[in-house]
This record gives sequence, structure tokens and C-alpha cells, in this order.
Amino acid sequence: MKTRQFWYPLPTRLIAQQPVDVRGTERMMVLHRDTCVLEHRHIADIVEYLDSKDLLVVNDTKVFPARLLGTWSDSPGAVEVLMVSPATDADSLDAEGGQRRIEDSASYQVTWSCMIGSGRPSREGQVAVFGPNRELAVELVQKLDGGMWLCTFRSARLLAELLDEFGHTPVPPYVHRDGTPEEEALDRERYQTIYARETGSVAAPTAGLHFTSEIFAALEAKGVKRTAVTLHVGPGTFRPVKCVEIEDHHMDYEAYTVTQEAADAINACKARGGRVVCVGSTSVRTLETVAAANGGKVVAAHGASNIFIYPPYKFAVTDAMLTNFHLPQSTLLMMVSALAGRERILSAYALAVRAEYRFFSYGDCMLIV
Repeated sequence: MKTRQFWYPLPTRLIAQQPVDVRGTERMMVLHRDTCVLEHRHIADIVEYLDSKDLLVVNDTKVFPARLLGTWSDSPGAVEVLMVSPATDADSLDAEGGQRRIEDSASYQVTWSCMIGSGRPSREGQVAVFGPNRELAVELVQKLDGGMWLCTFRSARLLAELLDEFGHTPVPPYVHRDGTPEEEALDRERYQTIYARETGSVAAPTAGLHFTSEIFAALEAKGVKRTAVTLHVGPGTFRPVKCVEIEDHHMDYEAYTVTQEAADAINACKARGGRVVCVGSTSVRTLETVAAANGGKVVAAHGASNIFIYPPYKFAVTDAMLTNFHLPQSTLLMMVSALAGRERILSAYALAVRAEYRFFSYGDCMLIV
């Protein structure tokens, strides 16, 4: 299929720059695949569409302050570092896989794959410094594929502590920020699901941002079960499809984990004739990746997924999906088109534009049933 077949016009004013004032009050468009009926509801109404046989699958990954703003050590030139994933470098890890203390230099050291932004060309050996006291040093070690760099982080304190103090929440590029403390405080709270547990994402699984404890309580009262998988979301989720033919696009790898408990819950749901309702594209990709490697069955597993789901993909696990409204010509739009049909999705998006739904990460959502 052609990438241009997934384009639609979107006024920039509909791209949400802030979350709604109260979490759990977002609008929800409901798309019925069997009848093509569209409904305009709110996220709290999701309780009406699920029953005691169904299973809600969420992604419990946690966003961390992965964006660093600083300067080069040898000049006042600005540099930005986006931490993407920890490198598999045994020299930088302790016996339990944590950050290792380098005794001879009285510092901590760890290696990450990162994206670098700077006004000057990046080269091996360059060092950037961060924090009000320049206490975090980041050395560019090796250039990787896809514009990434292997970087060594050195500090006198734990990296997690420093990130909490002066790291920035990596909101998407279409969410514009001035860098104020008020904005950072808002994003730290709202660009995170209430059930986030496993730290490792540089982008939130945004369909989950709408849930509140009250909505979960209402679902539980109705007998709807819930389980969690983990997929750490990388910047590739925003990578545009530049190929003419969508089949030529390649997804970035992202680490995932499915526990035995989650696998058992999913298989039990299928056995009782219930629906597996995935919250967000990341939950879908995790389950479909595991199923594709295990004859259509979900088992306990961990690894890295680069599955690209687009029409006419046949879903092995996913029966229904809660998702936000996605960018034109994006892999996420292609995924929901595989689930509900391209023409049906584009028609629903046209209606969403006319009805002035809020789009993208901080926007409203769609339930596909």
C-alpha cells in the first residue's frame, strides 16, 4: 500500500498542547466494526462497553525524565541528549544489572544509546555537561545506526537522582514547551499513566493516560479483569514513514516483557469467550509479537519487538482496542486501520476533525469494538 493512502487533513489547532483539566474526562469516540456505527461518548463510559468475560490489557511502562539540556564541556554551545535505551555493556553494570560505581574515580558510570541535538557536528570523544553544577558528564563514544550515539554517563551520584533533579519529561515534538518549572511539573504528573511501574520509556503509552482509579473501580465492580504487559516505548513511535510503499518501512526495536501471570490471564480470557481489549498500540504490538512467535498463543516471554502492523494484518490476540487519534501517515494510524479498516478509520477521523476532538498524545481517544 502507498503511504499517501493514510494521509488526512488536520488543523494544527486540534493538536492538544495540554492535558484536559481533570484526568478521566476526555472524549471518546466509539467505533463499532461490525455495524460501522460511531458514537460520541467520554472515557468513563468505557464501562458500558465491557463485560465480565473481557480482559483489559495495559502497558505498565514508566516514562522517566530522559531529556537533558546542557552545554559542551569545551564551549558554551547548547546540546540536548535524549536517553533511549541502556546499552548491553557489562563493564557499566553491576552483578544485578544496575549502575556500577567506578571506585578509582569515585563516580558512577553507565552506558546508554542516545539521540544528540546540537548546533555543531557531533564527533567521538565530545563531552557534554549537565546540571547547575555540571555534575553529570556525557561522552560520545560511538556513532550508531539511525542517528543514535553510544554514550557514557559519569557522575558522582546516581544517575536516577540527577535525572529527577534536572532531567525533562520527553513529551513529543508536537507538544510545545517553554521549559518552565510549571510545565515540567504538569508533564511529570500527566504524561504518565496512574499504573506506571516499570521505568524505561521515553514516550508514554498515551491511551492509558485517560484512566483513573474511579474508572478502574467501576470496571472491577462489573467484573472486568485487568492485566499488564510491559513495552518500553522509544522515539521510533514518532518516526515518520518516508517510504512510498509502507511495506518498505522498518520499525525500531523496543524491549517487552510478558509475565506468566499476564499470559495466563489472556489465555483464560480467550478460553471463556471474552475479548482481549488492548489499551494502546504498545499493548497490541506486545501481544501480537509474542503470538506470532508462538503459533498464535500468548506465552511468558521477553525480548525486543519491531513488528509493523498494517492492512491486511490478521490479529491473533487483539479483539478490541482503546487508542488515541494518531498522526497522518503514521505507523499507529496504519495499525488501527488494520484493525478497523482504512476507509472506516479515515471516515471516523474526518468526523473527529469536524467534531473538534483533541488529537495526539494529550488528546481524546477512540474505542474500537
